[in-house]
Amino acid sequence: MAQVKRIRRAVNGILVLDKPRGLSSNAALQKVRWLLNAEKAGHTGSLDPLATGVLPLCFGEATKFSQYLLDADKGYETVMQLGVTTTTGDAEGEILERRPVMVNASLIEDALPRFRGDIEQVPPMYSALKRDGQPLYKLARAGEVVEREARSVTIARLELVALIDDRATLNVACSKGTYVRTLVEDLGQVLGCGAHVAELRRTQAGPFTLAQSISLETLEEAHAQGGSEALDALLLPVDSGLEHWPLLQLTEHSAYYWLHGQPVRAADAPKFGWMRVQDNNGRFIGIGEVTEDGRIAPRRLIRS
Repeated sequence: MAQVKRIRRAVNGILVLDKPRGLSSNAALQKVRWLLNAEKAGHTGSLDPLATGVLPLCFGEATKFSQYLLDADKGYETVMQLGVTTTTGDAEGEILERRPVMVNASLIEDALPRFRGDIEQVPPMYSALKRDGQPLYKLARAGEVVEREARSVTIARLELVALIDDRATLNVACSKGTYVRTLVEDLGQVLGCGAHVAELRRTQAGPFTLAQSISLETLEEAHAQGGSEALDALLLPVDSGLEHWPLLQLTEHSAYYWLHGQPVRAADAPKFGWMRVQDNNGRFIGIGEVTEDGRIAPRRLIRS
């Protein structure tokens, strides 16, 4: 008997998932997409399978703005295992070396300032960055090591939360592109004992925090009780990831032309930069940018 193809729904919005440990970001996305029965979906930057925490998932029209969440700052809490280095920089890798740990809280506190602010990081081999079209982690699994250029990242906050035996818990706020595994490895090297990430939890991604996140178990329970439609109430608005942007409301006349791709003038528009745009009814209709002549040009539009 031929299998009946599942008809997907047009679902629009953002769901902030508390990603469980052991799932890849894409596996988590596909699971939630199945629960929502959504046509179109995308995530906003991968979390390693080891990591848990904030993973904003975009559905439908919200996928048009996922890039701006990819570029957002992030927050993490990580447990650093002192005295052990691994092939991957985390607990999933093979052990490379064990060294004695002669470290106390004061030594860690003294080492942290050199990693705050603008620093240079060499991306790990076990990463999704590509070289000649191949992800570095695939080359690493084949035993290859290639040169990687150091990249500038910003560590806005790096604090020691606790030190229990040979495990240190750190609170980190950082720019996009920061590898916490590399941060922990570099700190372990400075401390003289080596280290790797034993646990990693993302606490913030752009404007989204753990307080807004929803566990996979909660989603599965809601689905079991009310089907895919029961999850719609958990979705945040399409533009919720851009709420820190300026907001401009157009008149009915201006909104008509703007939605047809034409730059328009608006009395209350910012003098420069990007903004969220609403129509005269307060409906989000896309994002725009101020042109050199002061008009608001549409850059990404919402399909009505």
